[in-house]
Amino acid sequence: MSLAHYLSMGSFALAASISPGPVNIVALTTGLRHGFRASVGHVTGATVGFTALLLLSGLGLAELLLQWPGVTRIIGAAGVAFLIYLAWNLWRDDGRISDGKVRRPPSLLSGAVQQWLNPKAWIAAIAGMGAFGMGGGTARIWLFSALYFVVCYASIAAWAYAGARLRHYLDDAGRMRAFNRAMAALVALSALYLAFES
Repeated sequence: MSLAHYLSMGSFALAASISPGPVNIVALTTGLRHGFRASVGHVTGATVGFTALLLLSGLGLAELLLQWPGVTRIIGAAGVAFLIYLAWNLWRDDGRISDGKVRRPPSLLSGAVQQWLNPKAWIAAIAGMGAFGMGGGTARIWLFSALYFVVCYASIAAWAYAGARLRHYLDDAGRMRAFNRAMAALVALSALYLAFES
């Protein structure tokens, strides 16, 4: 493979991973609420979860889903329901970063599960493998997945880091509540788009 092919793979992975989406919004709010170090579990879980989805797409999951379109609709409906749940929780958050309650940051497992419920992740995995993984054999599927893992980890970590850096700007409950509601509106719009698209 040429350098241009690697750059194309990396560019696709970066565009799909760094763009706003539910998992990145969770990473941002986790960094904001708990700091960067506490966000690493979620970042790692989300990256591993997505990479597993990507790898399985390349190894035949996409073809399997084409044979059972009902499963695809169920996954899509679960993804939309997840986005609505996420938007609702962001909307009703009171905005207090330190309210005396001990809140745990999202775990490694929850980060992985979020990716499997994330419609954006399914689209990126199937489109990415269709464009870069197929036709090159199993070695190319593994190579694309490894490259994507690195780019995805760095991208989600950047969102968590941004949240940690924003913490002192949003330490006022009113500003934090407004921020959460703006993020909730974005997630809800994504859910509506996906619901009417499918």
